[in-house]
Amino acid sequence: MTVLALLVVFYALTLLFVPGARPPFLQERYERIPLAVLIHIGASAVAMALGPFQFVSSLRNRQPSIHRWMGRFYLGGVLAGGAAGFVMATMSQLGMVTHTGFALLAFTWIYTGLRAYQRIRAGDDVEHRRWMIRNFSLTLGAVTLRIYLPVALALGVPFEIAYSAIAWLAWVPNLFVAELIGRQSVPARRMAAAI
Repeated sequence: MTVLALLVVFYALTLLFVPGARPPFLQERYERIPLAVLIHIGASAVAMALGPFQFVSSLRNRQPSIHRWMGRFYLGGVLAGGAAGFVMATMSQLGMVTHTGFALLAFTWIYTGLRAYQRIRAGDDVEHRRWMIRNFSLTLGAVTLRIYLPVALALGVPFEIAYSAIAWLAWVPNLFVAELIGRQSVPARRMAAAI
């Protein structure tokens, strides 16, 4: 997970600082809404780079102040990247199916991040972890999109069909898996803490 996340960060930074590396559709979008594109790529890269390390229990337990500061930067990346992603979703390729899929991803990414923040501010670290698992599964949508799309194209699925489906498949299954993980791992921790 961490390696794939960091590879996507490297790719995002390449798109950010090497305009010639941008695919034509992204360059076209950059020409129309440059600020949204730059914020989405840059802020999302921050979230993607920091996210895996928020789940390292030794860092969380031994250096809680570092965990909290990384969490603040992570959440800032989610909020900015999600808001800019929502703007970009309205102009995504192939129409309403992809617009809606990416817009709901952006909304859900922001929502789960805010819920995680709300729960930790309330001192509920169990629910905070659950919401962070959900949130990071959505962050990983950038990874799954970049896995599914080339695989679909290599299998001969036409781009129009693949991209429309992947606007949803890149994140909905991730969220489902996160829900299963959250239900299995967090109650066990709560029970262990009570003993």
